[in-house]
Parts: sequence; C-alpha cells; structure tokens
Amino acid sequence: MWDTVRTLFQAFMGTGLIVGWYLVSLVYLWFAEKDRRIRVLFLYMPLLLLLLYFNPIFARLICAATGDEIYYRILWLLPITVVIAYVTVSIYGRIKGRRKYWFALVSAVLVTVSGSCVYASPHFHRAENLYHMPQAVVDICDAIQVEGREVMAVFPKEMLSFVRQYTPLVCMPYGREMLVSQWKAENPLYDAMEAQVLDMDVILPLAKTYSSHFVIVPEHKPITGDPEEYGFTLIDHIDGYAVYQDTSVYIGL
Repeated sequence: MWDTVRTLFQAFMGTGLIVGWYLVSLVYLWFAEKDRRIRVLFLYMPLLLLLLYFNPIFARLICAATGDEIYYRILWLLPITVVIAYVTVSIYGRIKGRRKYWFALVSAVLVTVSGSCVYASPHFHRAENLYHMPQAVVDICDAIQVEGREVMAVFPKEMLSFVRQYTPLVCMPYGREMLVSQWKAENPLYDAMEAQVLDMDVILPLAKTYSSHFVIVPEHKPITGDPEEYGFTLIDHIDGYAVYQDTSVYIGL
C-alpha cells in the first residue's frame, strides 16, 4: 500500500518543482502568517490532508472502498496554486524598493519553468468546434437523433467518450467502461467493432440484442457479410463513417 501511495504522489508531482514551491510556502506560512483564518485554511487543513493521504490505514480504507486508481484525487483538495500565489504576493508586499520588481520577475520565471506546456500532451488537439469534440460525433448524432425520444446506436471506440457529452438522446450498448483497463469490462459487441475486419454476421446480430437502431463503422475498415440480411441499410456516409440503420424498426426519422 505504501508503494502505491508513494507512486501516486510522485505522479501527481510532475516535475516536482511546483510541489516544492508549495512545501516552501507552507513553511513560510508556519513562521510568518499571523491571521488565524489563513493559517487554518492554507496551512492546517492541507497539512492534515497530507497526513491522512500518507497514512497507510486511511489509504487502505479508501482504496478498499473506491479502488487505488483514484486515490490520488485526494491530492486535488490541496490548494496548491492559491497558496503559492498568496505567499508570493505576501512576500512581495513586504519587500521595499526596486527589489520587489526583481522578486516578481524571478517568481514568474520560476513558476513558468516549474511545469511543462499542457498543449504538448498527445491528449490535446485543436478544437474542431464549440463543443470541443470531434466534428464527426456532432454530425452523426445530429443525423440519427429523433426529436422527443432516445435512440440506441453502436459507435466505434474513438467516439465513446464524446457521444453522451453531446446529447443524452443517443444511447449506447457500451461506453467509457470499455476504455478503462482497470475496470476489466468485457463486451463481445465492442470486441467485434474493434476487429481489423468488421464481420457484420457477428456485429449486427449482437447489435439487435441491444435493440440498436444504428451501427456506425469507420469506412477505412473492410467489411464482411451482408447488412441487409439482418435488416440494416446503409443510410449515409458522414465524415469518414458509414451509418447503418435497422429499417425493420420504425423510429420516426
């Protein structure tokens, strides 16, 4: 358990410099801050939180209830940014003359070099629309939605995290649980949809067991089987995806 707690904290620290400035700020508050309200909010509560976080008994109880993969979220309660900003401004106010401007400049540089550019992460992409999600999701959901009711649609992996963010009226037989390895979710329909060759003789019967009105597949993948044998008809090509509809079920499109 201790190794898990330590590993999660190291991952949370990133480069470690920001957390280092935070710990230095706590030391400053301990000796210099006189306002009792500030001490309680910015000093005592964070210290108590850190003591709890590194307490193996507390960690074992929380991990047993929620799982160790989210235990690090306790650290989100630390007011790191606010404390560093408060201490920096506090020290700035105590310095006289031109030295305060040098202090402000050095502080800004130190904060800048303490982290990394978040937009360098492969998880960030230039937004395609106001919804900050792939335009293909928006276009497909708009095309298959039926006013006043829900529809069930099977989507490929790359769309699972976005559909329900865009609309609650498009439901899916599986969702984000398939993307989190720790949850060990299994679904034969998901496996068939993620195969290199899409076998409609497997996908469409499984889709019908979930009462799916639509099946959306990427056009770059080869397809075997005849969708029309299962009552599905190709109704549109949208942004590189083929949209099949179960025409044996009336949904009011």
